[in-house]
Amino acid sequence: MPARIQFDRELRDRVAAGLAAHDAVMQPREGRKHAAVAFTLVNQATAPGIANIPFSEKNRDEAAFILTIRAARLSSHAGQRAFPGGRVDPGEDVIGAALRELREEVGLALGPDSVLGRLDDYATRSGYVISPVVVWGGRDAVLTPNPDEVARIHRIPLSELLRDDAPILEPIPESEHPVLKMPLGDEWVAAPSAAVSYQFREVALLGRPTRVAHFEQPYFAWK
Repeated sequence: MPARIQFDRELRDRVAAGLAAHDAVMQPREGRKHAAVAFTLVNQATAPGIANIPFSEKNRDEAAFILTIRAARLSSHAGQRAFPGGRVDPGEDVIGAALRELREEVGLALGPDSVLGRLDDYATRSGYVISPVVVWGGRDAVLTPNPDEVARIHRIPLSELLRDDAPILEPIPESEHPVLKMPLGDEWVAAPSAAVSYQFREVALLGRPTRVAHFEQPYFAWK
C-alpha cells in the first residue's frame, strides 16, 4: 500500500511546481463541445465510500481528491464517476467554468487563487473536449451534493493514484490504443477521469512529463 500523502503546504507547493513545469496541451474544438472539470484537492476528513479503502480518524489529514457519482436523472453518462464539471458557457474561460461547476455541483465556492494549474485537454468519443483544472479545495471543506446533478461525493485518498497496479491498460478490438483505467479500492475509473487522474499523478506528484490524450475510453462510453 502506498504511503499516505499529507494535506499540507508542502503538497500544495509540490503540485503547483509540477504543474508550472508542465506545458498543458489544448485540443482543437473541431465542432466538439467544450467542458471544464475541477480536479480538487482536499483533506480526507470523512470516509470515501469506495470499496475497500480503509478509513479512521487518524486519516483526517491525509490528502484526497473529490470524485462524484453523477445523478441518475441526467440525460448523459448518468450514474458514472466524474469530477465536478460541465460545459464552458459563452464568454466564460476554463478556470471560471471549473470553479462555477465546483460550486454548483458540490457547494464548494473558491476563487481563482485556489487554482494550481492545468492539465492537458482530453477529447472524448462522445463529442467533448475536456479541460482539467487543478484546484486546492482547502482543509475540512464542506461538500454538499446538488441532487439535480450529483448522487454522491467521494473523497479518494491521493495515495490511491500511486498504487503499484496503476495504471491498467486494457486492449480493445475497437481501437489501436488501450483503454486507460485507474484502480480505486476494489473498483476502478476509466478515461476520461482516469486520464486526468493518471496525468495528475505523473506530472504533479512524480514530476514526469506524460501525455494521455491517446488513451481510449471504454467502448460503452463512446456514445
